[in-house]
Amino acid sequence: MPCRVSSQAPSRAPVVILHQPQLAENIGAVARVMANFGLSELRLVAPRDGWPQERAWPSASGASWPLDEARVFDRIEPAVADLRLTLATTARPRETELPVMTPREAATALRQGSGQGWPVGLLFGGERAGLETLDIALCQGIVTVPVDMRFRSLNLAQAVAICAYEWRVAADAGPPAIFPDAALPANQAMMLGLYEHLEGELDAAGFFHPPEKRPSMIRNLRVALSRARFTDQEARTFRGVVTALAKGRGRVLAKLAAKRAAQAEKDG
Repeated sequence: MPCRVSSQAPSRAPVVILHQPQLAENIGAVARVMANFGLSELRLVAPRDGWPQERAWPSASGASWPLDEARVFDRIEPAVADLRLTLATTARPRETELPVMTPREAATALRQGSGQGWPVGLLFGGERAGLETLDIALCQGIVTVPVDMRFRSLNLAQAVAICAYEWRVAADAGPPAIFPDAALPANQAMMLGLYEHLEGELDAAGFFHPPEKRPSMIRNLRVALSRARFTDQEARTFRGVVTALAKGRGRVLAKLAAKRAAQAEKDG
């Protein structure tokens, strides 16, 4: 179909992250639409058939650079660690109370983040299972394409194409607003450190009870903290709070142990 060729190339386009992609042809098709709309950085998380896969390149129809430079990760956490805004694409919010937006609204949010110089990204699930709730809990928002309720299934490359198109339209509309005094949000590595620190201390305190509810409790905690959109300083402060509380618990336990030892000695 006829296309208008834009001369403007976004300076910091979103990273595209594919979680557990299955078919090499779909990965190649994703690279093709990325190139159409000015996205170039592709990250693959645990691709089913490993990487590289020769069949991906013919499907890209010459858009080889996202494939040539694709980075591979075994888990989502390191794949999003450097990003300060990550949006998950899914047809179902799956019990996570994060902001839900259309691809157009997502493009605006991504452009605003990009205007601050933040690395931003879009996370897409695999062809068969999509994204799990714990995957979505690592993100700061949910992107849902308003498709017909009778048939909500989108091909992976189609979903990427819709989001990439909206990004390009937002880019062609002009530069995003820049707020020089805006506080820098914590990247995902900082937030993961906070999550693991807090969860470790809660484990030590026996908070996750009964054990079978631990995954859902962790998910709810992560979603709540992610929704707060901590800055770097706020994340560091919160970790300091966790440390202080843990030390306080340690002192209480030490005093209790000393009291019991003294009582045992007295009784003996």
